[in-house]
Amino acid sequence: MAESARPLKFTTRAVIAGRPAAGPDAPLNTPLVLASTYGSFGELEYGRYGNPTWTAFETALGDLEGGACVSFASGMAAIAAVLDLVPTGGTVVAPRHSYTGTVGRLRELEERGLLRTVWVDITDTAAVVEAARGASLVWLESPTNPALEVADIPAIVRGAHAVDALVAVDNTFATPLLQRPLEHGADLVVHAVTKYLAGHSDLLMGAVVTGDAALAERVTRSRTLGGAIPSAFEAYLALRGLRTLAVRLERAQATAQRLVRALEGHAGVAETRYPGFGAIVSIVLKDAAAADALVRGVRLWRAATSLGGVESTLERRRRWSGEAPTIPEGLVRLSVGLEDPEDLWDDLAQALP
Repeated sequence: MAESARPLKFTTRAVIAGRPAAGPDAPLNTPLVLASTYGSFGELEYGRYGNPTWTAFETALGDLEGGACVSFASGMAAIAAVLDLVPTGGTVVAPRHSYTGTVGRLRELEERGLLRTVWVDITDTAAVVEAARGASLVWLESPTNPALEVADIPAIVRGAHAVDALVAVDNTFATPLLQRPLEHGADLVVHAVTKYLAGHSDLLMGAVVTGDAALAERVTRSRTLGGAIPSAFEAYLALRGLRTLAVRLERAQATAQRLVRALEGHAGVAETRYPGFGAIVSIVLKDAAAADALVRGVRLWRAATSLGGVESTLERRRRWSGEAPTIPEGLVRLSVGLEDPEDLWDDLAQALP
């Protein structure tokens, strides 16, 4: 039978990318390779340089994002590797509302005199492009964590590239199912694989994807010399989770949209923030006390700081000292999982003020 000329759909690629070649007795999944040392004169040599299980995951995620993938021990390790691209004394433009780990790393590097950070409202495209003048890197989150603001990625990329700044996009919330920044001209994409890609709250891992071979080499060198390598077991689990990303996120997104409609009509909710896609929703209650009461009052939702798993979680974000002061005290971030939508709403409704 002749092969189809039509490109394979995303959901199909998520299932097949990175699998071993088909053949008699060939495994359907890449085996877990537990080795620190390999025979000399090959491509691997030593476990800090590579692992076949990493390679399978990197092949799959690279295919989905459209570039070369380098995996890391955590999302923070991936973030650190990208920030290592900034020359000493360089400037980074970053959203004022960003993942607290990113904010903390930028502040720490600034305190050491290694770089300068310009904080921007990521929804003000003109201001972001203006701030990019003289910058080495524009860092984007879209949607932002936890404010759920959306950036105009193509416009910002065009403006940043016009002044020779690189653009990196944290795509953890959207995933390549909903958004592929490299297709819009971004130079690098960052993932906390721990979240939606792996999807089961059972591992720590990160990744950087780029379409630029020179950047891929520099990011790989940062991993090799810094030693922030993922374990083979984490890579194995992450690839298994990636296989079901499409069905998990489609279900969670549909539930999130149902919950948003209910939350927008609830008297106890002052504001509902939802960008129109994805499975993260932020709501603002009247104050910190009301938000804390909601978090403690739910029975099915789990109070937890991470997100993107099959279970639904929620958290009042200002309980963390590193959260931006412009995030309301009463903001609660919801990560919608795979439970029945009616059960999730009933639990929220009985705990809302």
